[in-house]
Amino acid sequence: MLRHLSIRNYLLAESVELDFEPGLTVLTGETGAGKSILVDALALALGDRAEAGVVRPGASRAEIAAEFHIAGLPAFAAWLDNAGFGSEEDTLILRRVIDAGGRSRAFVNGSAATLTQLKEAAEHLIDIHGQHAHHALLRADAQRAMLDAYARADDAAAEVAQAWRQWQQARRRRVESETSGQARHIEREGLQLAMEELGALGDDLDRWEALQSEHARLAHVTALVEGNQALLDGLDEGEAAVTVQLGQLAARLETLRALDDSLADVAGLLETASADVAEAVHALRRYAGQLSFDPERLAELDQRMAEMHRLARKHRVRPDALAALRDQFGARLAELAASEDLDALAAAEEQAERTCRAAAQRLSAQRREAAHALAAEVTAAMRELALAGGHFDIVLLPLQEPRAYGLEDVEFRVASHPGLAPGPLGKVASGGELSRVSLAIQTALSGVAGVPTLIFDEVDVGIGGGVAEAVGRRLARLGETRQVLVITHLPQVAARGAHHLRVARRASGEGVTSAIECLDAAARVEEIARMLGGATLTATTRQHAAEMLAG
Repeated sequence: MLRHLSIRNYLLAESVELDFEPGLTVLTGETGAGKSILVDALALALGDRAEAGVVRPGASRAEIAAEFHIAGLPAFAAWLDNAGFGSEEDTLILRRVIDAGGRSRAFVNGSAATLTQLKEAAEHLIDIHGQHAHHALLRADAQRAMLDAYARADDAAAEVAQAWRQWQQARRRRVESETSGQARHIEREGLQLAMEELGALGDDLDRWEALQSEHARLAHVTALVEGNQALLDGLDEGEAAVTVQLGQLAARLETLRALDDSLADVAGLLETASADVAEAVHALRRYAGQLSFDPERLAELDQRMAEMHRLARKHRVRPDALAALRDQFGARLAELAASEDLDALAAAEEQAERTCRAAAQRLSAQRREAAHALAAEVTAAMRELALAGGHFDIVLLPLQEPRAYGLEDVEFRVASHPGLAPGPLGKVASGGELSRVSLAIQTALSGVAGVPTLIFDEVDVGIGGGVAEAVGRRLARLGETRQVLVITHLPQVAARGAHHLRVARRASGEGVTSAIECLDAAARVEEIARMLGGATLTATTRQHAAEMLAG
């Protein structure tokens, strides 16, 4: 709901700060005081186009900021996330700045935004009934959503949307298989050839590192044999072998140890060194037994590795990635085989279409029943609101094939006077009539659908007496489930408000300004009395005003 509105240097409003409460708030004031300024300013914060003339004379810019409480609006929270606008503590701030030259900037939660984004945000938050553009009831998608909500068919509508998406996916798979058959055939042949080339290498694809090690050993076997023998000569088999020297040194150390037993630790270390050398000599002799020159195996490895390098260059991967590439090609071949089964694809598409149509038909049945009930309820309300003889219809226009929202378009139609043929809601009613039709629809939908905040700007145009009483009652009833703001000239409507704002026009040496104040109980009596009796107030009009407020 709308919690706060800040207006700076907009037309006659120099500085206005307004807090709003749940329920019905009425806005009154003398003609020309500037009651429409609030709605016009709010419309700018919601994305309306701005002109340079809206900036208060002498100011460099006008600024309007609207703060909303957005808890309990999951669809709007998803929109904010997708658009990249974070929200803190369920609070949203829409801000609009217009400079004296006519340029404007828009912000959502402090981040720069486009006017389109402001308008998209506004669709989730507020609906202005009157001469302004934020009239959700005039949009076909909003009318359909309202009917589905009244029918308690939101789950059925979601089921249709999901089934329709699955049907379209099945259709795309079948069409792609038909239209790209030649390309798929070429791709399959290329993959099969690649798989044959890779398959010829067998398990060696998974042994690239082992092959490299084996090839290096065979290619350098002579150097390895010579080096191994040199190590054996130096350690054990040569005249100055390490083992001989260690033996001699150990004997001498034993002589010294006989003179000083503290050399026992050194003797132990020398003994360990002799054992380690002996183990190294044993290992080198085992290794020498494994070294043999195998020219045939070396030639085989040369050929194998050359082929792996060729395939790696061909497919632009490293040789050690060929095994993963083989698995990738195999998976793609399986996909192509499945996608080329046209009979199976066509059968899957037909089944998805049947599922979608069945879900859409169930939704249509709910819509037909709800359309009749909602139209009757709104028509009865219209007659109570000075539209006697008028008629409200909900027309379901059949489609040739299901869409994501079902088997029909939904259109609200109205005839505001007897003898008139019902026509689209936005084309056959005046501003005041449209506001009253909107009020009738909104009260019928008050418990099931719609944005959290409603503003009525022209709902009392051309009415009075008992009709005004009826309008006031319906607005109050609507205020039990929504936040409602109504700009009114009628005391019967104003008396129904849970909260009351008054606009006054004030003149000073610096010019004329509009001020908005929240009225307490005593001030409300005075304002309702003014609306009843004009400039001269009497005890009678005050008493009448008090009785209206008490009733």
